[in-house]
Amino acid sequence: MSSNLTQALLELADDNLILGHRLSEWCGHAPMLEEDLALPNMGLDLIGTARTLYSYAGTIESNNKSEDDLAFLRDEREFLNCLLVERPNVNFAHTVLKQLYFSTFMKLYWNEALNSKDEIIVGVAGKAKKEMSYHIRHSGEWVIRLGDGTTESNKKLLEAVDALHIYTNELFFDTPNNIYFIKKDILPSRKALKSKWEKEINSIFKMAFVPYPEFEGELSGGRLGLHGEELGHLLASMQSVHRAHPGAKW
Repeated sequence: MSSNLTQALLELADDNLILGHRLSEWCGHAPMLEEDLALPNMGLDLIGTARTLYSYAGTIESNNKSEDDLAFLRDEREFLNCLLVERPNVNFAHTVLKQLYFSTFMKLYWNEALNSKDEIIVGVAGKAKKEMSYHIRHSGEWVIRLGDGTTESNKKLLEAVDALHIYTNELFFDTPNNIYFIKKDILPSRKALKSKWEKEINSIFKMAFVPYPEFEGELSGGRLGLHGEELGHLLASMQSVHRAHPGAKW
């Protein structure tokens, strides 16, 4: 039972860590100074959530792994993040759309998690829900601005939708690692959030003059440790210092 909860916590933590790292890649490269500050700061919010979840997961494991062990000493196949969060930034439109997709889902998820019987999860949810509200406002405003902007900005947003929407179904997949805890009212059901998520995304798309994608299908596998090569490149960069100096104290 405990190992299943650990796996469920790692799914959440890995999502937040990997997307947080992607956002940090904009530091010094954003299209304007305000975004040079905003995007990495949102990344820090996500990494902070990941850190709390890793710490909790580490206490459940019999070998008492640290948050650093879980973040920096696992290989690509051991990460359980969804494929959406590991997708490369590509450009600003891809980044804000990906952030909108993820933060809208996570706000709904954390809102339900406030009813969890696990006090630690409730504590994480209370803080993270507030952060997701800001992330949605920020990314949603940019999606509307790009969609209702120039011909070029609208084109880039539509390209981002075509590239990323097919990854979103994995957000709503309840793995065997957490179904038991859904029934025990410890974790929310992801699947149950889909209709609310679609409604919120569609409302923003309408203001951005972007048609909601009608196609069915998905690209998934991240929850099973099956990832694209992009995650390997990300981990090589993110884990390099820790692996080069194992056991170092900073």
